[in-house]
This record gives sequence, structure tokens and C-alpha cells, in this order.
Amino acid sequence: MSSKTAVAGHLAALLTIVVWGTTFISTKVLLQDFSPFEILFFRFVLGYLALLAVYPHFLKARYFREELLFAAAGLCGVTLYFLLENIALTYTLASNVGIIVSIAPFFTAIMAHFFLQGEPMQPQFFAGFAVALLGIVLISLNGSYVLKLNSTGDILAVLACVFWAAYSILMRKISGLGYHNIACTRRVFFYGLLFMLPVLLLSDFHWELAQLAAPVNALNLVFLGLGASALCFVSWNWCVGILGAVKTSAYIYLVPVITITASYLILQETITGTALLGTLLTLTGLLLSERGLRKKQWWRKAAHRKSKEKRPAQEQGA
Repeated sequence: MSSKTAVAGHLAALLTIVVWGTTFISTKVLLQDFSPFEILFFRFVLGYLALLAVYPHFLKARYFREELLFAAAGLCGVTLYFLLENIALTYTLASNVGIIVSIAPFFTAIMAHFFLQGEPMQPQFFAGFAVALLGIVLISLNGSYVLKLNSTGDILAVLACVFWAAYSILMRKISGLGYHNIACTRRVFFYGLLFMLPVLLLSDFHWELAQLAAPVNALNLVFLGLGASALCFVSWNWCVGILGAVKTSAYIYLVPVITITASYLILQETITGTALLGTLLTLTGLLLSERGLRKKQWWRKAAHRKSKEKRPAQEQGA
């Protein structure tokens, strides 16, 4: 991977997180007129149609196990993750959900260690996570000094993190299959929508779109469907293939910073000095984690150079 490609991957991951950090706000606004299931379904239908218009080519998997990867990614990264996240927003503040899901890199690192080659656990990464987690706790407290760890919304948000970590691992595997990124993302959306159907049939789902007559609802749904779903999923999946699941997921630490700022500006949710201190710690944790991952790459390259230098000498001795 060239340095230019790596820089492009980091920039794409950063811009994706900036957009995703504000999706909690749009969802919170839409929850006034739509149910969590309706928001989830409509945004990914819109995203799927957008990807189909951009890349109208059918993806034919070579093996059944590859199709299972797409199905599992759709279930984890679309259906379960966003369903749990949207339901969590009905129980807690938008800033709380945005903060809690930022622990997804921890679960991603654990899963990557067991299920991916070349992404072992690094002590400095977890040191960065510990600092970021302290910041997350402070932001969650937000001056109240009462942390309700047993609340329904918080538990659902944590479960969403687990499924997003699983999605990152699956997309890392899918990126190595050699298919077009947009086609892969669209296939994941297809399975995500397919797995939503049983939930929609069992819920009080309304197919009429009269609520979209309100410009604020239409604009927020378009933002979620075209920007946060179609565009950002394509860019995120590309970053996972370029940078790896762990390094890309580390950018999720920035979600609380973006979310609490947007919550303050748009939803007028209160931000205290404690939350600002937590934001600083969260950013510090991100830097520590990224530094640890860079050291890992430097050590690996150095080891590779040494092995190449020793090889001629060994061949001469033979």
C-alpha cells in the first residue's frame, strides 16, 4: 500500500466519521414522526436505490460461503446494529448513544485478533482505549455524576457496538474477495433489508409517506439514505480494505466529539466542563491507539527488511 493510498484512506475514514457523528441528530429528529423501524427501512431502501443507480451491475458470488459473508454482514452491520441504535435513541439522549457506540474499536480489536490475520492485539492500542473509555464515561456523566449503566438505552447501544465490530471483521474478509466495492456494499444492503422484513411485519409499520411532506423530515431522510448510508458505507468499506478493521475502527473514537457538538448546536442538549474534559481524553485515546498501530506497522516493515538482508547471506553459506 502506497503512502498516498494510506493518506486517502485516513481522510476518507475521518470524513465518514464526521457524517456519521451527526446521524444521531437526524434520527432523533425523525423519531418525532417515524418509528425506529420505519427510519431504518426507508433510509436503506433509499441507499440501495442510490447504489443501484451508480453501479447497475449484478454481483455473482463464486462460492456459497462468500454469499454467507454478505448475508452475515447485512444482518450485523445493517439490521441489528441500526435497529438497536435507533431503539436506544428512544430511551436515551442522542449524545449518549453516540458516545457509547464509540467503544466499538475495543470489540473490533478483540475479534480481529481471533478472526483476522495480520491484526494482532497491541498493548498501546488498549492503553489508548482505556484513556478514551475514561473520556467516554465523563462525557456520559456530563456533569450529573450519576452513571446509569443499567439503563435500557445504554445496554442496547453497547450491543450495537458488538454487532458493528462483527460487521467490520466481515467486511475485511469481503474486501479480499476482489469484487467491486459498490457492488459489495449494495449486496450487504440487500441482505440487511431482507432481514428487516420479519421485524417490519411484527411491528406497527406504516407504509404511507405523508410525514415526508414536512421538509425537515424529507431532508433528514435524504441525508441518512444518500449520505450516511450509500456514500459513507462505500467509503468505510473501502477504508477497511485499505487500512484494516482495527485502524479504521479507531476513528470511531471521534464520534462523541462530533455528536455532542451537534447535539448542543441542533438539539440544545447541555454540555458541561466534565463533558469537555471527557472529549479531550477521548481524543488523546485516539492518538495513543493510532500511534500504537503505526509502531506495529513500522516494526513489521523493519522485520521484513532484516529478513531480506539475511536471506542472501544464508543462500551464500548454503
